Amino acid sequence: MPLTMVELGVPNQIKKVGGKEETRRFLENLGFVAGGMVTVISEIGGNMIVNVKDSRVAIGKDMANKIMV
Repeated sequence: MPLTMVELGVPNQIKKVGGKEETRRFLENLGFVAGGMVTVISEIGGNMIVNVKDSRVAIGKDMANKIMV
């Protein structure tokens, strides 16, 4: 399921990062790689703050929909 549907505060393992090559590379540089863990901290208006690789990252709803957990 996409990252936008996960429960707040629950760690999830990233299964796949979709989208165009440019988008995938951008997300991988932020730490969103298959096998990595991601936790949604908060969601406001579809935009999310997530913990990934011991860092907090803000991503938009469109980006979050490309990350499958």
